[in-house]
Amino acid sequence: DAGYAASQTRAEYGRPARRTAGVDGARGIVACVSCHGAAGNSTISVNPKLAGQHEAYVAKQLSDFATPARNNAVMTTFAKMMSADDVKNVAAFLSAQKPKAGAAKNKDSIELGKMIYRGGIAEKNVPACAGCHSPNGAGIPAQFPRIAGQHQDYTVAQMAAFRNGDRKNSPQMLTIAKRMSDDEMKAVADYVAGLK
Repeated sequence: DAGYAASQTRAEYGRPARRTAGVDGARGIVACVSCHGAAGNSTISVNPKLAGQHEAYVAKQLSDFATPARNNAVMTTFAKMMSADDVKNVAAFLSAQKPKAGAAKNKDSIELGKMIYRGGIAEKNVPACAGCHSPNGAGIPAQFPRIAGQHQDYTVAQMAAFRNGDRKNSPQMLTIAKRMSDDEMKAVADYVAGLK
């Protein structure tokens, strides 16, 4: 429709589109669609699936990208251009989308991932992931993100970013990730990808 086309034109000039009648918030921002998909279901394994993500979590992450707490050259650029209303609109749009299921890839690591996700690693003081992200990966709105069905590559990259201090916006994850090996991270990420 004409409103959508106008939003695309505005976004092409590097400014987030305003929400107008009949136009979905994130749908009008071409930059969101190119990496995260039209409905937030990215097919690119290094970019997160955002469909169905908690609205408050998306808004917080967009705000954090505009600060040193969460550093990403692409997202920092876009987040700094967004108004508070743009952030709210994008977060509302993405949270209302239906997430597409993912799938575990490595059958050899699923059991280890399941064990860590549900029970933690006692000898390393790593708590069960399910304690914050819930047994089915749905997370806890306004506190902890939905991670069910997330791309393995993205999940591993975020855990590694917490471990090496590149991502600083979750004190809990900074501590937990430092205690986990690469193989443990990969196993958890693979298990999470298969949660629905």
